[in-house]
Amino acid sequence: IDKTARFTPVNIPLREGFLDPTLQMAFYTDHQIFDRFYKYKLKRGYQRSQAITLKELRDLKPGDFVTHIDHGIGKYAGLEKVEVNGKTQEMIRLVYADNDLLYVNINSLNRIAKYSGKDGTAPRMNKLGTEAWDKLKKTTKKKVKDIARDLIKLYALRKSQVGTAFDPDGYLETELEASFIYEDTPDQEKATNDVKRDMEAPHPMDRLVCGDVGFGKTEIAIRAAFKAVANGKQAAVLVPTTILALQHFKTFSGRLKEFPCTVDYINRFKTNKQIKDTLAAVADGKVDIIIGTHRLLSKDVKFKDLGIMIIDEEQKFGVTSKEKLRALRVNVDTLTLTATPIPRTLHFSLMGARDLSIMSTPPPNRQAVNTELHVFNDKLIQ
Repeated sequence: IDKTARFTPVNIPLREGFLDPTLQMAFYTDHQIFDRFYKYKLKRGYQRSQAITLKELRDLKPGDFVTHIDHGIGKYAGLEKVEVNGKTQEMIRLVYADNDLLYVNINSLNRIAKYSGKDGTAPRMNKLGTEAWDKLKKTTKKKVKDIARDLIKLYALRKSQVGTAFDPDGYLETELEASFIYEDTPDQEKATNDVKRDMEAPHPMDRLVCGDVGFGKTEIAIRAAFKAVANGKQAAVLVPTTILALQHFKTFSGRLKEFPCTVDYINRFKTNKQIKDTLAAVADGKVDIIIGTHRLLSKDVKFKDLGIMIIDEEQKFGVTSKEKLRALRVNVDTLTLTATPIPRTLHFSLMGARDLSIMSTPPPNRQAVNTELHVFNDKLIQ
C-alpha cells in the first residue's frame, strides 16, 4: 500500500466494503481487514432474571407482547395515569383477548416479562377470567417433574457405563477453532464447552444440541468430530437425507482441508463400487470422518475404532433405525443436533433422555425464518 495513503476510521455499521470511483476512495470493514466478523454482543437480559426493568419498560412499544405471571400473554398498550383511592398512580395498560384490559401497578413490574418465543410467530393471547393460563402452568410444572424423574433414572444408568475419555484439547483443536471466521455466539461457546467436557469424561456422552437453522450447530459437530480424530478415533455423521449428506461433506471438508483428517461420504448417488471402496477404507481406518444416511447402519459397515456418532435430526429416522442406533450407542459418545425440538415428554419417550444444550442466541444480523407453502411454480423457484 502506498505510504502516502491516508486511513480514516468511521464508526458506522457496514456489511461489506465498496469502492467510490468519483471520490477515488476505498472503504473497508473491520472484518475484511482482520478476516473475522465482529464480536457478538450479549444482551444483558440473558444474564439475569427475565423480570422487566423500568429501562426496558421505556423501550417497550405499544403492540409488543408481554407475559404476566398470573394472567398470561397480552399486549402492551402504554402507560396510563389512573386514580385509585383519591391518589393518581401510573399504571401499565395491558390488552388481552376480546380487548379485555388489565391495569398493572408500576410497583408490580416483577410480575411482568417481555414475551420470548419463536422468531417471527405471533403468540396466542390469553383471555382474562379463565383458567386456561393456570392449567397451562400446572401442566408445565407436572411435565418438568416427570422429565426430572426420567432424567435421574436414565442418568444413573448411563453413569454406570464406561466409555472413552478423550484427552483435553491439544494444539490441533485450538487451531481449528481459531480458523473459524465468525465469533462464536455465547450459546455456541457454551455448547462447545459442554460437548468437550462430556467427551473428556469416562462415561459415554449422550448430548442433544438444540438450535434453530443457522445458529451454528454444524460447527459444534465439526469440532466434536475433529476432537475424536485428534485422539486417534473415527467419527460417523448420520443424516436423514441424501442431499444433507453431500452438504455436510462439503462443509466438513472445507473446514478441515488444512488439517490431517480424511472425510468421505456415502449416499445413493454413489455407485456400488464407490460405496464398497469407501466402506473398505472405513474398516481399515483410512477414513477418519464418514458421513451418510441410514446406510451407515447396515450390517456391512464396520469401523476400525469408532469414537463418536453425530446424528442430525434424529426424529426423522424410523423405529428400525433407532433400534440399530441404540445398539451402536452402548460405549460410543453420541451427539444429536436438531432444529425441531418436539414436546419434551414425547422427546424423552421416543429418544431417551440426554444432556441438553439449547442455542437460543442467533448470530448477528440473522433474519427470522419464515416458511411458506406454495403449489409448484417455476417463477417462484427461480
